Amino acid sequence: MIDKLDSSLRFHQEALNLRARRQEVLSANIAHADTPGYKARDFDFSSALTQAVDRGRQSQSLAMTGTSARHLPGQALAGAEADLMYRTPNQSSLDGNTVEMDVERVNFADNAMRYEANLTVLGSKIKTLLTAVQ
Repeated sequence: MIDKLDSSLRFHQEALNLRARRQEVLSANIAHADTPGYKARDFDFSSALTQAVDRGRQSQSLAMTGTSARHLPGQALAGAEADLMYRTPNQSSLDGNTVEMDVERVNFADNAMRYEANLTVLGSKIKTLLTAVQ
């Protein structure tokens, strides 16, 4: 029963996680709009969602090597930045910055709207499940 519940909500969970991650990437692009040499980054949401749903949240972690026994153990996610790609600008700038504010604003607003839509759909699905339980 728990497996069915998990599988029915996994898609929405992964979509929300990826939307939040994309929002962070887009906001970093906007924040660096005036930084010389900064390259705008993004990722393919649909392929990332397909991969995330297929493999689940079991991401590989890397253990950090300590040089002293008194160091605290640390963990890092493997491949967290692996799927980020550089965006090709429509018009290049003299300082090498590839951030186009109009493109970033549109992508940011679109991603925020889709995040809210995912939340609405997930909320209604949870309400439906609660009604079925009662």
